[in-house]
Amino acid sequence: MKSFLLALILGFSIVANAQDKVIGVVTDAKNKPISGVNISIPEIHKETISDADGKYRFTNLPTGNFKIIYSYIGFGTQTKDFVSKDKVNTINIILLETIHQMDEVIVSTVFNKLQSQNVMKVEHESVKTMQQKGATTLVEGLATIPGVSQISTGVSIGKPVIRGLSSNRVLVYSQGVRLENQAFGDEHGLGLNDSGVDGVEVIKGPASLLYGSDALGGVLYFIPEKFAKANTFGVDFGHKYYSNTLGSSVNIGAKCSSDRFKFLARVNNTRHSDYKIPDGNRVTNTRYNELDFKTGIGYSDKNFSSEFRYNYNRLLLGIPEEGIAEQTTEKAPAYPRQAVYNQLLSLNNTIFLKNSKLDLNLGYIFNDRAEFPESSIPGSNWHLKTLNYDTKFHFPQMKKFETIIGVQGMHQTNLNVGTEYLIPDATTKDIGAFGTTRYEFGSNVLQAGIRYDVRKVDGVQHGSLGDEGYLASIDRKFNSFNASIGYKTSISKATILRLNVASGFRAPNIFELSSNGVHDGTIRFEIGNPNLKSEQNFQTDLNLEYKNSHFELFANGFYNKINNYIFIAPNGTQSNGFDVYDYLQNNANLYGGEAGIHFHPHPLDWLHITSSFESVTGKKQNGDNLPLIPANKWNNTLRIDFKSNKTFKDGFASANVEHTLNQNNASLFETKSNDYTLLNFGIGSKIQLGKSSFNVNLNGNNIFNKTYIAHLSRLKNDGIPNIGRNIVLAVNFSI
Repeated sequence: MKSFLLALILGFSIVANAQDKVIGVVTDAKNKPISGVNISIPEIHKETISDADGKYRFTNLPTGNFKIIYSYIGFGTQTKDFVSKDKVNTINIILLETIHQMDEVIVSTVFNKLQSQNVMKVEHESVKTMQQKGATTLVEGLATIPGVSQISTGVSIGKPVIRGLSSNRVLVYSQGVRLENQAFGDEHGLGLNDSGVDGVEVIKGPASLLYGSDALGGVLYFIPEKFAKANTFGVDFGHKYYSNTLGSSVNIGAKCSSDRFKFLARVNNTRHSDYKIPDGNRVTNTRYNELDFKTGIGYSDKNFSSEFRYNYNRLLLGIPEEGIAEQTTEKAPAYPRQAVYNQLLSLNNTIFLKNSKLDLNLGYIFNDRAEFPESSIPGSNWHLKTLNYDTKFHFPQMKKFETIIGVQGMHQTNLNVGTEYLIPDATTKDIGAFGTTRYEFGSNVLQAGIRYDVRKVDGVQHGSLGDEGYLASIDRKFNSFNASIGYKTSISKATILRLNVASGFRAPNIFELSSNGVHDGTIRFEIGNPNLKSEQNFQTDLNLEYKNSHFELFANGFYNKINNYIFIAPNGTQSNGFDVYDYLQNNANLYGGEAGIHFHPHPLDWLHITSSFESVTGKKQNGDNLPLIPANKWNNTLRIDFKSNKTFKDGFASANVEHTLNQNNASLFETKSNDYTLLNFGIGSKIQLGKSSFNVNLNGNNIFNKTYIAHLSRLKNDGIPNIGRNIVLAVNFSI
């Protein structure tokens, strides 16, 4: 069967004019061939591995200037610039051993440089690493990255927070497309499953220059699963078991590639019961079910590269209202509940024009979100349809200059199909144009850019003036001019300094402008403000990194000034038994940062000691505290990497101590939070049996069953603790 499928996809390849464009051998310092080295050309989405003799090759390459990246665990990442114009280019590479982590190519910034070459500090984390930490959900894994936390409702709903900013201030990209899934609601989760996702890049700070409105607080850029390497076929099956929620997650994937055509598909099914707190009780109706399907087709030749991907996600989840009530291990959500259906289609194309290239990306998202208060008849039900387009032209490189210009836009409609109207039917239109230039001189890099955006929001009147549930029409236009400048320098061979200054903006969303009614998910009466202004910010970031053979250190500091910061607060009245909340504005300031070390002493290179501290403070202009600011956190990990042999590879064992400090800087309608310490462990390995292999991970989170309440838990006001001890067993087979 395996041979048949591989032959089938090879049959679609156009091989008449195929010529080797790059060949070579990868060796170590002793001239010994290295097999299994990952070799990629990011600009054209080409990737291969070296064979048993260290040999590799790429075919069907377009004419132009490219960068080949060689990476392998235990060796330093190397890059090689080359000009593709001859029939055969021979490039031999020598990799040097190192115990540093591999240098990653950053794809969320337009120049796609290695992290060490990047002007902007971007955090990269693989999903595999997050899973090795025992994360139950994708957002829980994100919260292990310094500077990132989550607003949670049990384990079913998690909203990422970057340096104290969340919801529509954090832009999410998936499959190269801006994800639109009604992120403004407190109880609206991310809507992404970690199945079929390779990793995430986190931009902490305004990224409006690259992404426009809603990137004021930062960007989460999820990197989809890679296609199979050329002329290979693979199938994998995975299963996870969660002791606390009696949950299970099953996924199966298959992918194959020829020199030109690529295909993959993956399906995941996840089911959880109500989560258990340390006293043995379960929090009623925190259960959820999720079905996720992803597929993709790719094609590339000398002139053109294209990828089409599709993602279907169905999430059925309970909304906890009763706290500790009915005790059951049922997995079907009770009422009230949500049903969210999300479909994402993306088409990413690159056209090669000799020494330049043109990126043409399209995305379409259909989000169907329904809230069921007490029966199968939905109360609020919104159909959100979004069309995105993104075009970038890369000018030919001139000496030390690289320049990119682009146009991005969005057309979005929101339609009410439920019995309750909280917001009106509305249309949002976006368009923005930007230009950015990078100049490299010696060990210094300077990057700058400008951008102009226009957003138009139109809402249709619902009901009659004076009637309950009346929604006024909306006709608002917002525009903003933003700029950024960044500087990176190598103070010494081991030390990098980055300084970035940028402005960003966020136009108010339709919820903030026009809501008028009870929001079932948040259980409050929300009143919008049609006169809200755009949020506009100015942020300064300073990053310092030091790295030698056995010690790494980083320190990040930021200051973020936001004018017209939008927030929601109770006004002291009630409507139909619900507290009434108004959307208000005030200028605000946020400041803080992250710092950490990584120590791997010689000759104990298999021992890794890491420690990081993160802090953020948020204040309104009048001195009041901003809401939803995470508590300061100190994270410490001791990890041991096992030496590889023919059977056991990439083994590890880790112990983690996470200490979260008191949060006494609560806003006027929040309560303070106590400190707590959690102990977690993990152990795992890749086991090779012939040509087949499987990975086994065993994790224990909160192993002392500590009772605690996170400051950003939406169940905090009811005194409901977070999840107790949770043992996660994960097995993944690859064929």
